Amino acid sequence: MRVLPLGDASLLIEFGHTIDYATHARVRAAFEALSAAALPGVTDITPAYTGVAVHYDPRSIQSPDEGASADAIPYDVMRRAVVTILDDVGTVPAETGRTVEIPVRYGGVHGPDLAHVARHANLSPTEVIALHAGAEYTVYMIGFTPGFPYLGGLPARLATPRRASPRQAVPAGSVGIAGSQTGVYPLTTPGGWQIIGHTQERLFRPELDPPTLLRVGDRVRFVDVSA
Repeated sequence: MRVLPLGDASLLIEFGHTIDYATHARVRAAFEALSAAALPGVTDITPAYTGVAVHYDPRSIQSPDEGASADAIPYDVMRRAVVTILDDVGTVPAETGRTVEIPVRYGGVHGPDLAHVARHANLSPTEVIALHAGAEYTVYMIGFTPGFPYLGGLPARLATPRRASPRQAVPAGSVGIAGSQTGVYPLTTPGGWQIIGHTQERLFRPELDPPTLLRVGDRVRFVDVSA
């Protein structure tokens, strides 16, 4: 574990440099422990693939140490607090995520890049669909746009590089592959992922609390409803 400054109002806790479930488990355990601690001055805690960012208001950070200088550096104070909390945290998250099924129409107008992914993998489109829908995925992080889930667990054979030329507008609900990742576009945005299908599920619902359908740690299964 490494703790590093991330600008003047946040710090980064790193647990590795690879995208894998063991690192994800450590990230989730740290995220849950820090969230439960409710440290004064913390404004947001953001889990990612290999680490957790803790954002704070430097003006509200005070050292809890008796006799500490009034000029204590906020980063140093927050770093000590974070390290103290994480010293007692294991590598397994305290809570297990939900299992969420997402119906997908694959191929055709719903998945314009399905044939390309199939050629890259030396498979038929039907085999690509079976592999993609047959796997169970874990939400490693939410980012890029509100509610966009970065999912780990893509079968290695389906790993496909991003498009050489990104699209200016990828429809909301598009299911894509980029490298060893798969994910779903919650909003219509530019994007370069290989689009293999589409879902009617709304992943970002600003009128609800929480506004995102998926959360870090959830498990996802795609259900083929192409027929």
